[in-house]
Amino acid sequence: MRYTAIGDRRVSALCLGAMKFGSETDDATASALLDRFVEAGGTFVDTADCYQFWVEGFHGHESETFLGRWRRERGVTDEVVIATKLGAQPTVPGTGLETREGLSAEAVAEAAERSRERLGTDRLDLLYAHQEDRSVPLEETMGAFAGLVADGHVAELGLSNHRTWRLERARSIAEARHWPRPRVLQYRYSYLQPRFDRPLQSMGHMHATPELLDFVRAERAEGREYTVVAYTPLLWGAYTRRDKALDPVYDHPGTAARLAVLDDVVAETGATRNQVVLAWLMDNGVVPLVGVSGTAQLDEAIEAGDLALSGEQRSRLDEAG
Repeated sequence: MRYTAIGDRRVSALCLGAMKFGSETDDATASALLDRFVEAGGTFVDTADCYQFWVEGFHGHESETFLGRWRRERGVTDEVVIATKLGAQPTVPGTGLETREGLSAEAVAEAAERSRERLGTDRLDLLYAHQEDRSVPLEETMGAFAGLVADGHVAELGLSNHRTWRLERARSIAEARHWPRPRVLQYRYSYLQPRFDRPLQSMGHMHATPELLDFVRAERAEGREYTVVAYTPLLWGAYTRRDKALDPVYDHPGTAARLAVLDDVVAETGATRNQVVLAWLMDNGVVPLVGVSGTAQLDEAIEAGDLALSGEQRSRLDEAG
């Protein structure tokens, strides 16, 4: 298992997504997957307070509730970092993001308290703002998050699905007020690159743009570290499964060019497409957030951490398309 850092915490460079745990993935399977991940050295797990309200029969909060139960049953404390997100849970049952709780100071404080209760912890390891909320001044949201840190309720802050200019504004606000800066950024990202003139089909997803990645590099050069966490890194199996179609945003000549180079590296290494993609992300300092439904998928992802791409292979992958 490879390792990286989020703020001052050392975590596995592979993050296990728990979105379906407690809902579509039954408790026995979810527990087995978590146990296997931890046994292999995994220490970074991701959830949100709204998973999975959009699936019939569920209301949100199922994933957090399951993880809290798993923590108690296994005696897990701070050896596993559990990241959660707030702001996207609907306020009206049966509705969608149009009624989401948002990021007002009151909503942030109440949602964070509920997450702590469900996860069974006094302090959340990592808390993201799940999506932008432009109905609330960013200063209000940042102040609410800073208050959670000051009160000892949150260790590390993050932003997910925010435009780059808002990341910079958040950084400036935090610096001016001497508040803790969100240091973890979660976006959709993979080896294949989309067209940015078309929207993603998936609800609420925001793709990491070249501008965002350039922002992270520039900030690092100034001594301000950020960790980028990439969700949907394997595009729901589209790299390897013919029954999984790519989002139309990938319908451009660059996709074929990148897949050709990817297959060359697959042939050279003997690894799978998925493993090369995950290794490429980790080599570029990005933490892949993988969702799995069985141990075979999990083991494939774990083994990607042992894949050593050569500098020449990384260059070819970087420059393709």
